[in-house]
Amino acid sequence: DYVSYDVLGDVVCGGFAMPIRENKAQEIYIVMSGEMMALYAANNIAKGILKYAHSGGVRLGGLICNERQTDRELDLAEALASRLNSKLIHFVPRDNIVQHAELRKMSVIQYAPDSKQAGEYRALAEKIHANSGQGTIPTPITMEELEDMLLDFGIMKT
Repeated sequence: DYVSYDVLGDVVCGGFAMPIRENKAQEIYIVMSGEMMALYAANNIAKGILKYAHSGGVRLGGLICNERQTDRELDLAEALASRLNSKLIHFVPRDNIVQHAELRKMSVIQYAPDSKQAGEYRALAEKIHANSGQGTIPTPITMEELEDMLLDFGIMKT
């Protein structure tokens, strides 16, 4: 079974931890982007996974980058995945068809099943399924390391 949760990345306890504590989550995939706060949130969620990895067996399945068209976004997503002892599962390109579907209260696959974006979501689902059981124990980084990474990629200026 696959279950999708939308959680605040700055909250790694409470509701987020409940499925992990109750052994209802085996692998977690973090959806993020190349924006600073999304990277911060992804790292925080990795900290939450690490907290329960040894007692409950939960693993980080990987990162999924939902493109926001920031500078060097793909490179940054791959670098963060590597630093977290994980991998980038899929890079979802930005497409305005998402907003068109949302306005009609439909998913992209319902609204435009033959669109390129629908194909991206199908590819993502296949990659998650193929990756099942290959999750890792994450290695979250410090805020200083995250900022250094952003500096290295030219995102933050000195």
